[in-house]
Amino acid sequence: MPGYTVDAFHDGGFFLVQPSESGHRAGMDAMLLAATVPDGAAGVLADLGAGAGAAGLAAINRLPKLSAVLVGRAPAMVDCARRSIGLQENAHLAARANVIAADVSLNGNQRREAGLADYAFEYVILNPPFNSASDRRTPDALKAEAHAMETEDLFERWLRTAAAILKPGGQVSVIARPESLAEILTALGKRFGGVEVTPVIPRQGDNAIRILVTAIKGSRARMSLRDRILVHQGPGHEFSGQMKDLANGRAAWPRQTRNRPPK
Repeated sequence: MPGYTVDAFHDGGFFLVQPSESGHRAGMDAMLLAATVPDGAAGVLADLGAGAGAAGLAAINRLPKLSAVLVGRAPAMVDCARRSIGLQENAHLAARANVIAADVSLNGNQRREAGLADYAFEYVILNPPFNSASDRRTPDALKAEAHAMETEDLFERWLRTAAAILKPGGQVSVIARPESLAEILTALGKRFGGVEVTPVIPRQGDNAIRILVTAIKGSRARMSLRDRILVHQGPGHEFSGQMKDLANGRAAWPRQTRNRPPK
């Protein structure tokens, strides 16, 4: 397909159609986000801001009892997600994956009419644009849409949607930059509890470059800060053993606070 690449993930467990010259290309963030869905998970997962579908497809490739709805707004990326599901190499996932073209920040009847019904999902994962709107923007419009926030209340809007579509006791997971933690905690508010925050650091002694945040709808459990995920070992670019397992679907990053089973 001219203008696209077909890329292997999970050691060839599934494949992704992605633009070769523009847009956001999936990598570590999506695989870490998928790893927050615990082993044995079943039901339906919503991947909000799915792009080409990397995180949602990674989750269902590891978890045979889980299905995924990939939600995106940019037509080019929605098309990539649909092409990915249609690949022959992904035939084992096709019956458990669907794509919705919708703005994640829609509210009320508009959201429901777009296909995101109330209390419809056991899991929601979010990979929102987390660069500040004031940051220098790439000239690639498709990549800019994936990377830069359009509004200052982005996390409030996206987590409002997550709370509306999750079943009671359902789990939400977010990957973002560390400087967004206060906004994320505010947006989780009284909707979610049992918040767990995991820093993701490049190497031992470095500052975090990402945070993984998970929470449970309606929980009253206390917040906890977890041990870090180490991306690299040594001076080179080789992934750590931990990161290799998480990135390739051989391990999960489950919550340590006991989950209340979704009803």
